[in-house]
Parts: sequence; C-alpha cells; structure tokens
Amino acid sequence: MQGVEICLERPWRRETMHNLVKEATAIDFNELGDDLEVAKNVTFRTLGSGLESKDKHAIAACPTVGHLVNELFETIVEPKLMQPTFVLDYPIEISPLAKPHRRLQHELGVGQKHIGATAALCNMHSLCMHVTLHPGLTERFELFICGREMANAFSELTDPMDQRGRLEEQVRQHNKKRASVASESDGADGKIKKDDDESYEVTLDEDFLTALEYGMPPASGMGLGIDRLVMLLTNSASIRDVIAFPVLKIQQ
Repeated sequence: MQGVEICLERPWRRETMHNLVKEATAIDFNELGDDLEVAKNVTFRTLGSGLESKDKHAIAACPTVGHLVNELFETIVEPKLMQPTFVLDYPIEISPLAKPHRRLQHELGVGQKHIGATAALCNMHSLCMHVTLHPGLTERFELFICGREMANAFSELTDPMDQRGRLEEQVRQHNKKRASVASESDGADGKIKKDDDESYEVTLDEDFLTALEYGMPPASGMGLGIDRLVMLLTNSASIRDVIAFPVLKIQQ
C-alpha cells in the first residue's frame, strides 16, 4: 500500500488505546487517574518539545483525561498503525453510544473457600469467574490499517438514564466550545464562521431517548468503511479515486 507491505494474515494485533499511547509516549494514564491538570502537565513535560503548536493547543483544550488520551492517540499513534490492529477499550467521553466496559476476569481460587453468591460462580475446579466494571472505558473497538480507521464497533448502550446523561454532557461540551469560538470569531457582530467545526447547533434527540426508555434488547454492531477498504485493495492514495459518486470527484 503506497510502498508499504501490508500483511493481512492472522492473527491481527489487539491492544488497548491506553497501552498504545503508553508505548508511544511512555505515559501511563492509568496511573494518573482522573486529574486532568496533572495529566496535561505530565504530557507537556514529556512531549512538549516534540509537539507542534496546533497539537499543544488541542491538548490544552481537552476537557477530560479521556479526551486527552484520544487526542494523543490520533496525533501520535494512529498514523503509525500500518499493520492491521484492533484498538480496544475506548474512553467513555468519546463513545457516547457504547456500553460501559464489562470484562470477564478469571481468578484461580484453589484452596480458598467461596461463600454466598461467589460460590455459585465457581465450578468444580474452583475457577472463579466474575464481571468487573472498568470505569471510564467502553466496550468498543476500531480496526486500523495503513494509519486509517477501517471499522468501528461497540456494544450498544441500552440504559436510558445513562444515555441521557451522556448526551446532555455532549451538548454542554459542544455549546461551551461554540460559545468560545463565537467570542473569538472575527467581526464586530461576533458571528461564528460557517466553515468552523463548532458552528452547528446540537440538541438532544428526544425521540431516540424516549424509544430507549420503552426498552431496547442487548445489541451490538460494526460499521466497515467500504471506501477505505477499496483504497487498501486497489492501492489508491486518495478516497476520491474510489468513491462511487463522480459528481464529488475533482473534474479534470
């Protein structure tokens, strides 16, 4: 692919976003907790000299540690994921529709006594299995090949209260950015530029939330970028070379 040999043989690498960021930056965000200021200070102290000004601005603007981890992933890690890689366990802040992470952990309980509900989970070999929630993470993964996202998949969030809270927070964060952009925009009228990412208005999807309140069965799904897959298979450098709608192509 564009001079890089891609091996599609199994198994494809699987790694968490936190571990990939740790490999690339030597920063373990799992040890920093939810203290955003500490996380930003460690990031600038460790990577400051190697960051471009736009990247420093983006890091400074991150509202949570989850956003910060994702920003570093997209800036430093993603372009280097040339071979097929499944990136696991995305932060909850950037995955508003994904279920909170539940990881099935196996613990050997040989020689130990298990009582109550715990005993019911242990089999004849005393292999105790239980589900542990991982705060701040979701059951979501993405596939990357050649530095590009190929697929996105997650377990659907079915809790209407949790979903409403996440979407409300997303609207608050967007409106905060929109107000900031408006105050800094050029012109005495203070209007937001139409081409700005924050120029559009965001509102809650009440119909979706109401439907969720009636009940939604467990579900999951995956979206595959067919255009990017075709780019990979045809060794195309630009998505415009493979899109199916000629009207969107540059006219020669």
